Amino acid sequence: MKLDELKPAQKNEKRTRVGRGIGSGLGKTSGRGQKGQKARSGGGVRRGFEGGQTPLYRRLPKRGFTNIHAKDYTEVTLTMLNKSTSDVVTAESLIEDGIISKAKDGIVILATGNLEKKLTVKAVRFTKAAAQKIESLGGKTEVI
Repeated sequence: MKLDELKPAQKNEKRTRVGRGIGSGLGKTSGRGQKGQKARSGGGVRRGFEGGQTPLYRRLPKRGFTNIHAKDYTEVTLTMLNKSTSDVVTAESLIEDGIISKAKDGIVILATGNLEKKLTVKAVRFTKAAAQKIESLGGKTEVI
């Protein structure tokens, strides 16, 4: 016998057969009790049903909302700016270079990574650290 030939031991328990006479212990009503919704075939209630009382999920207050005025910016790191071919970096030039797929509501420059060349970057927002790194190399930051 090998390890890959091992199998779990077979169960010897037979499943309980209900409704097979009074002597079995689960005869007549088959453990469902007398009458009522749960005794009927197909009977029962859906998840969360509380007998007609207003259910908990409807009594509790709903929290939060979606801000329809929220801006969704595309985040661009300094490492990504190193791949840019142009000296003046805009959202359009980043899309042309294949660095980002779309600009959404504008681009935000993040300070992740290191910048290796002098660039003029035009974006909607800059983090403080990103602006410092760009300007320390002699580059310029322009907020659109």
